[in-house]
Amino acid sequence: MPLSPLVSTEWLASRLGEAGVKVVDASWYLPTAGRDAAAEFRAEHIPGAVFFDIDTISDRSSPLPHMLPTAEEFAKAAGALGIAETDTIVVYDGAGLFSAPRVRWTFRVMGAENVFVLDGGLPKWKAEGRPLESGEAKPASAVFHARLDEAAVAALPDVRAALANGSAQVVDARPGDRFRGEAPEPRPGLRAGHMPGARNVPFSDVLKDGRLKSPADLASVFAAAGVDPEKPVVASCGSGVSAAVVGLALETVGAAPARIYDGSWAEWGAREATDVVTGPAG
Repeated sequence: MPLSPLVSTEWLASRLGEAGVKVVDASWYLPTAGRDAAAEFRAEHIPGAVFFDIDTISDRSSPLPHMLPTAEEFAKAAGALGIAETDTIVVYDGAGLFSAPRVRWTFRVMGAENVFVLDGGLPKWKAEGRPLESGEAKPASAVFHARLDEAAVAALPDVRAALANGSAQVVDARPGDRFRGEAPEPRPGLRAGHMPGARNVPFSDVLKDGRLKSPADLASVFAAAGVDPEKPVVASCGSGVSAAVVGLALETVGAAPARIYDGSWAEWGAREATDVVTGPAG
């Protein structure tokens, strides 16, 4: 298996249809993007892919967006998509690299080990003239034995503790103007600004043309933000999606997997009892 969390389009193209290799379209977009990920999947997707809807496969009882479901709920959903935890799972999205890392993280948190992100995603696959198909996916059901790795998930008390005692670096993946409190949040009711002591690595800063930058360039991005990849990281963002992009970037420079703050700013920014500051990182 590849040592990197990424696989190439060539690697996937040579293995399409192999038993145990499952392809997942993890496309998701902010409401402001005006894109319908499910409709785009039906129009065209990599042959054999299934569609993973992060809003549906989530804790539907939570007021927060696309929070992790229980292990039991995830097992049922993944099994219905024809995926077992022992499969080799390749995840991609229609932006190149945006929501796929979140879904990769979700599968790994739930016990799958061989989960990879398609380098360049659907845009690169299409640009190379590789095959596509349309219509609804009709996978044969499978059994996914899920077990939640709680150590990979950060809750609000964990983030508070990390900020207070320095046990981990809290890295916010939101755009710089939102981090500094200069731009409003896209979700209503959230305060502008950031957690005291957080560092800012906008997820767009680790990307170039829908792909991760080179390891050397990524190292420079983290250094400029005051983030040490050799120390533990808790990654946050608006709702736990782009945080996983920064987590993936850290992984490619040899860092230990970042914990993802599942509630992210959708939770922190809505709580009256959480501290919020504005301006650049302190």
